[in-house]
Amino acid sequence: MKLLSITIPCYNSEAYMRKCIESLLPGGDEVEILIVDDGSTKDRTAEIADEYEARYPGICRAIHQENGGHGEAVNAGLAAATGIYFKVVDSDDWVNDEAYQEVLEVLRRFVCGDETLDMLVTNFVYEKQGARHKRVMQYKTALPKRELITWDDVKVFILGQYILMHSVIYRTQMLRDCGLKLPKHTFYVDNIFVYQPLPSVKTLYYLDVNFYRYFIGREDQSVNEQIMIGRIDQQIFVTKQMLNCCDLAKVPSRKLRHYMVRYLEIMMTIASILAIKSGQKENMEKKKELWQYLRKKNLPLFLRLRWGFLGQGMNLPGKGGRSVSIAGYKISQKFFGFN
Repeated sequence: MKLLSITIPCYNSEAYMRKCIESLLPGGDEVEILIVDDGSTKDRTAEIADEYEARYPGICRAIHQENGGHGEAVNAGLAAATGIYFKVVDSDDWVNDEAYQEVLEVLRRFVCGDETLDMLVTNFVYEKQGARHKRVMQYKTALPKRELITWDDVKVFILGQYILMHSVIYRTQMLRDCGLKLPKHTFYVDNIFVYQPLPSVKTLYYLDVNFYRYFIGREDQSVNEQIMIGRIDQQIFVTKQMLNCCDLAKVPSRKLRHYMVRYLEIMMTIASILAIKSGQKENMEKKKELWQYLRKKNLPLFLRLRWGFLGQGMNLPGKGGRSVSIAGYKISQKFFGFN
């Protein structure tokens, strides 16, 4: 059994996957690197995966499957994982070596000790192409540092401060026990990956190191704004999946429940602003239908989100209202450093 399983979903990733894999190799024999070739056809992704498995037997494993999308690659990695903990690192991202060793030390300590850790949180860095200042997503205001806590010990998550796939390592068996299975052929499922297991997390630990380096700025990247607008149906689908995956009324921790509501709020906001920015009547109808869906699904949650600050900002009437919504979004973009 390994300490940590790291899954790398790869689809035509020849140009950058080596940098990702090489950054993970210093984990040594305690780590298994699951390189999932998700039906790549245009380059040498499959060959590179096999090459690393041959060069590093017992550490790297190549998994080949028919194309099923990012979520299905994560599913394959989770099914194959033998590590006590589980991490996803996208093939165009990488990790910091010094922080990596600290992460392994923390995981090692809990595995050898009497206490169970369900979720480890670290910082991540937006490695935005062309940006001088590398913005760091950190959680000092929200989580006590370097101690095992429960949700009751959580402080305040400020607006725009969310635990994302880049910042989280989950206990593998907990992911399996909560029934996590991501949809096929769908983008933005990393939100489901982070969100669905949260009610199963009883203990968490915040390690204040800049571990994950999140590359952003490639033209074909799924978080490119124009690509996101073109995939608004998938953004809406993922949002609905998150609305359906958990009965918030049954979440025992008030602080966790509040955090999960805020996460849904940002998902509704993203889908709404993409519809507004598209300028297309068809997408505005999809936005309207999404809010109606939430109203039918959960009226109290609808009222809370619709009449909250972000909800009102995304539903201002007329062309002038849409201009205000876009202006607010652009300010958030500049402040938080995304897209």
